[in-house]
Amino acid sequence: MLTKRIIPCLDVDSGRVVKGISFVDLKDAGDPVELAAFYYHQGADEIVFLDITASSEGRGTIVGLVERVSREVFIPLTVGGGVRTTTDIKGLLEAGADKVSINTAAVMNPQLLREASKLFGSQCIVTAIDARITYSNADYGNNNSPFDSELQDIKLSENSRWEVFLHGGRTPTGIDAVKWAEKAQELGAGEILLTSMDADGHLDGFDLALTQSISERLSIPVIASGGAGSNEHIFDVLTKGKADAALAASIYHYGKTSVMETKNFLSNQGVAVRWD
Repeated sequence: MLTKRIIPCLDVDSGRVVKGISFVDLKDAGDPVELAAFYYHQGADEIVFLDITASSEGRGTIVGLVERVSREVFIPLTVGGGVRTTTDIKGLLEAGADKVSINTAAVMNPQLLREASKLFGSQCIVTAIDARITYSNADYGNNNSPFDSELQDIKLSENSRWEVFLHGGRTPTGIDAVKWAEKAQELGAGEILLTSMDADGHLDGFDLALTQSISERLSIPVIASGGAGSNEHIFDVLTKGKADAALAASIYHYGKTSVMETKNFLSNQGVAVRWD
């Protein structure tokens, strides 16, 4: 039986871990190096480090900080934010990242996923998707995605339920999130980091419909993100949502629960988790 992974997330802005609600109203949550070490010793399966303003500010990820974090943890470290080229990916891997998460650049240049997976192996290429619920009054008929022509066949339609957003949730794309996940897998992504912008930071639970819709269509792992407010929510997204891993921030940063408490809860509910 495949085990489910529990992954604390470090959203980093100006060298500090922050957490907000639906990608806004950010509040300080601590030092990324200290938090990474803390979660490693708590039994986290992986750590995700996201430089959340790198893309919107047009700069690269803070490589020096990534190096410091990588020296403190001996579990897989995924790093994202401001990744635009295979050179950026190579630099982050050399700095200690085990996987590199690509969001905005993957939509702007889908060939980057294909090139990166060939150069470094799909196992270390993660496509991050920030998705928001669409609305029935949207004008899909005139929706022409401004992005790569390869993505024109996955633009929003009347049947779309979630739209892809870029630049830390600031830029709508007119692209269907479920279809983009399928396309990213086709292009070579080895994993999907899926965040519900609607649920993010609200602590009311994951978007189970979104997660399930994508998980059921892919053969690669899906990490569910956005909305964890309790261990019950994590259980739900791993079972009902069919995610392979659950990412959480607020409930760990502010001590509502711990990684070990989450694992104990899941194990008691019959969910296979990692203990080593």
